[in-house]
Amino acid sequence: MTAEAYLWFKSLHIIGVIVWFSGLFYLVRLFIYHEESRSMEHELKIAFNNQYTLMEKRLANIITTPGMILALSMAICMVIMQPSWLTEKWLQIKISFVLGLVIYHYFCYKIMNSLQNGTSNISAKNLRLLNELPTLLLFIIVLLVIFKNNFPTSIATWSIVGLIIFMLASIQLYAKIRKKNEQKIKNE
Repeated sequence: MTAEAYLWFKSLHIIGVIVWFSGLFYLVRLFIYHEESRSMEHELKIAFNNQYTLMEKRLANIITTPGMILALSMAICMVIMQPSWLTEKWLQIKISFVLGLVIYHYFCYKIMNSLQNGTSNISAKNLRLLNELPTLLLFIIVLLVIFKNNFPTSIATWSIVGLIIFMLASIQLYAKIRKKNEQKIKNE
């Protein structure tokens, strides 16, 4: 195969990754709204359940899963062109994180089905926490790809990690404040 073929595989792999992650980010956000709608009046709850079910299925089946398939198949094509990469430690670690992401992807299908059937036992709070996992995986995977076997351990790296943790904590704090304000408005 030619160098041009490799560049096509790499380009399509990156596009697949972007589509896949975009879908995962939005899918779990829909789960949060879906879960929160379960506390509405019966008629509204049914209408929202039907709408969120439709949106989740379309997002998962038309965008997210095809993005995953494109990303993974193009990655396999690149490895077929460069099989020696499989001996690289960074790629082995990356593959393990990607496998974790695939498990997360299929776990989302389980959540989607339980929300649709009204059997979900995952709270909106826990779904918010779950929504942060692909961000963390994306961060780690991108750093592995960029730095390969020279993964940075400097103060700058740990500052960035601290910033990400701060951002995640801020999101959780915002959700708590918003929920508290909503409860306060309900009680008035």
